[in-house]
Amino acid sequence: MPTPDIIVAEARSWIGTPYRHQASLKHVGCDCLGLLRGVWRAVMGAEPELPRPYSADWAEAGADTLVAAARRHLVEVEIADLQPGDVLLFRWRDNLPAKHCAIATSPDTMIHAHDGAAVAEVAFRPWWRRHLAHVFRFPG
Repeated sequence: MPTPDIIVAEARSWIGTPYRHQASLKHVGCDCLGLLRGVWRAVMGAEPELPRPYSADWAEAGADTLVAAARRHLVEVEIADLQPGDVLLFRWRDNLPAKHCAIATSPDTMIHAHDGAAVAEVAFRPWWRRHLAHVFRFPG
């Protein structure tokens, strides 16, 4: 079972990785899901499933695919119970599916891959908190 410290340390080892849509290679490129997939591989082993190819705007008109996958492989927890190492899923509007993920590093910080930037640890500011839709924990 990976501890929160191990998950956070692995996520931090991805800082500086350039943003690359659908990629998941540390120091080479990743998107937000690719970051989560890479951390999973490092702390859990082989990925339980591979995502199908997806467009940059896949969530604007689709099902809540990201949440469904998280529910298959992670443990959902209450937002109020957020801890370092937890997976954060965000939606931009209440009526839209979740389309962004990050890993909490403290109650006030998170690591994510953002379009047009490298993987970074950022403040978990009020804007992000307003868009937080789900929190999941690695299994075990």
